[in-house]
Amino acid sequence: MSDPTRPAPTSLSPEVPTVMAPVLPPGPLAEFWRGFSANRGALVALVVFTLLALAALLAPWIAPHDPVRQYRDAMLTPPLWMDGGQARFLLGTDELGRDLLSRLLHGARVSLGIGLASVVLSLIPGVLLGLLAAFHQRLLAPVVMRLMDVMLALPGLLLAICVITVLGPGLMNTVIAIAIGSLPEYVRLTRAAALAELGKDYVTASRVAGASTWRLMFSTVLPNCLAPLIVNASLSFSAAILEAAGLGFLGLGVQAPMAEWGTMLSSARDYIVRAPWVVTLPGLAILVSVLSVNLMGDGLRDALDPRLKRVS
Repeated sequence: MSDPTRPAPTSLSPEVPTVMAPVLPPGPLAEFWRGFSANRGALVALVVFTLLALAALLAPWIAPHDPVRQYRDAMLTPPLWMDGGQARFLLGTDELGRDLLSRLLHGARVSLGIGLASVVLSLIPGVLLGLLAAFHQRLLAPVVMRLMDVMLALPGLLLAICVITVLGPGLMNTVIAIAIGSLPEYVRLTRAAALAELGKDYVTASRVAGASTWRLMFSTVLPNCLAPLIVNASLSFSAAILEAAGLGFLGLGVQAPMAEWGTMLSSARDYIVRAPWVVTLPGLAILVSVLSVNLMGDGLRDALDPRLKRVS
């Protein structure tokens, strides 16, 4: 029986305080992915666009047929799941007996390639002109911005048609025409973003340290202007796909027999009642690609715009 007046035994070893490890802030990539993945639609669009890009890259190896080969004994064959479909033509054939699946895969190479090339060709000179206009506001800004205002007076597709009329139809001319139409957006956006950065302390410190104008433009100011440019590039990518399809539908873009989604729509419009799959499938390809790029653009905006970032 224990004595109540006797003190309770104590532990022989003193209690060691627990030291908590410091919590490190997430890196830039982790923070970007957290903001991007918060948008579920952008995640789904990323998966869809990745599959489209892989299909376009691997089109020469995964396409079941030559996209320009004509099977005269199987013209306007319906898809496999419809009456009269054939296993060798999973999505059917067009009015000339060409396999639609093969043409859609090779058309993805052309349409996505036009979008990417036009974005690059408009982004690089647009950024350069925008930075020059921001750093030389008295000498170059009036000339550059008035020229951009004149170009903005015409809608993008109409301006592309004017350029195609001068240069002639074709793949490269289509890229150039779409790039010229997208140029004013990058110039105005870059100039506005650069002007917002020029008055900040880090730019003033770089000037005092003796940094040259070119170093200030490309090493100091431009990295802090990339977020809106990236978002605008993603939206311009989808707009370029639509413009390429529109030019192809009008017969001013990529010329036959090269497979391109807009050209496929143009050649199949007379068979919309007799063979609706010939028109529906290229239209769905354009819809899915443009929608996925736009949703990814929304995710990029959520991840890169500090005003839209969620406080954790």
